[in-house]
Amino acid sequence: MVSGSPFSSRASCATKDDSSAPAPDKGTTTAEQQQTEGQAVEPQGGRSEAAGSERDDLVSFEIDDRSQAGIEDIWVTWTIRNRSSEKSNYTWEWEAVAPDGNRLYNSTEFVTDVQPGQTAKGESPTTLKTPNMKINITEFDRSKSW
Repeated sequence: MVSGSPFSSRASCATKDDSSAPAPDKGTTTAEQQQTEGQAVEPQGGRSEAAGSERDDLVSFEIDDRSQAGIEDIWVTWTIRNRSSEKSNYTWEWEAVAPDGNRLYNSTEFVTDVQPGQTAKGESPTTLKTPNMKINITEFDRSKSW
């Protein structure tokens, strides 16, 4: 970046939170379940979020190892449940982090036109070579669908 230049190397109209939160999986209780069970609810992504936040709409997001005969075939699968009263679109950014802390993959997922109360499921291929990764959600957004 040139000093005094009106352009920056990072274009954004909102402050971005660079922290990340682990992705939910089948074994992870949601904030709503934790409150029902009397467990403490920890903020996700370093932010204080109330129960019923848009982030809770991401029910599961996990690695699915479909490798066979020595050929790597690693996918991510997800489930979204629209808990709002409006038809919604979802976008989330995620990263795969190796046990040594190195980020090996990152991507963005999109889901559109999910009706109130509706559940949407999907999957995406990756270039990961092993399923032994931790998945973090680095950004999550729900917006009204027109």
